[in-house]
Amino acid sequence: MTLREQASEIGDAQYLRRVGERVREARVRRGMTRKLLARDSAVSERYIAQLETGQGNISILLLRQIAQAMNLSADELVRDAPDQPLELTLLIETLRRLKPAELAEARQNLNAMFAGATVRKRATRVALIGLRGAGKSTLGTLLARDMRVPFIELDREIERGAGASLAEIFDLYGQVAYRRYERRALEAVLESHDRVVIATGGSIVAEAGTYDLLLTACYTIWLIAAPEEHMSRVVAQSDLRPMAGNHEAMADLRRILAGRETLYAKADARVETTGATITASLKRLKAALEVAR
Repeated sequence: MTLREQASEIGDAQYLRRVGERVREARVRRGMTRKLLARDSAVSERYIAQLETGQGNISILLLRQIAQAMNLSADELVRDAPDQPLELTLLIETLRRLKPAELAEARQNLNAMFAGATVRKRATRVALIGLRGAGKSTLGTLLARDMRVPFIELDREIERGAGASLAEIFDLYGQVAYRRYERRALEAVLESHDRVVIATGGSIVAEAGTYDLLLTACYTIWLIAAPEEHMSRVVAQSDLRPMAGNHEAMADLRRILAGRETLYAKADARVETTGATITASLKRLKAALEVAR
């Protein structure tokens, strides 16, 4: 079945709902409120709300009709990047036919063939991922000391590269600039450290290119905790950002976690820290790393 035939089977209302769902899911994965997205995109919060609820502008449907007339998907017309090489187009079409399990296997094979980093080699660089309050800084510091390697918090490297605090980066330049500094910071750390423990920002998994680089170059471990424990740890650290001006902070945190769960699950290993002492959590972390050696 061609793209045009597939698209014609989806009614206008269903198509707009799908677009809205994708916008909402992408926003939630990045931890952005509608208000923040409206500010950074210069699009009204009202329109974003309409878009996310399947009431997008008619121009979206017209663009879809134009794409269908040429047997293309709409994203091929609105892509910002230059036209991709033919081989990449053909490869994407091949991958599109695979089942989810086959896609995971294909990615592993491609990494093994071209990235050249085995699990054992990646284990010299450990990256900790997870929501704020999972214990990345605390456990990362202890793990690095045990491994006798540097411990690096990627957020601090981002601030150093930007010459500004994270809050200033977001307030002055927006999330796009933050993502650019985040990618540069990760590349610099990987370039200068063969052995290191890295604590990443919770939303790094939402940026596909940066996250793929992390997964390819590092042994990645997802630190998991219950939402309530995430929140209590952050507040205990005198970090009131999750609560500031937000009476639905816990609900927002649950939505973010749900939106990122499949991305976090791409990690090489996961370590549960809910209800565990620092000593017990560190023991679990070291055991998860030992499997890779």
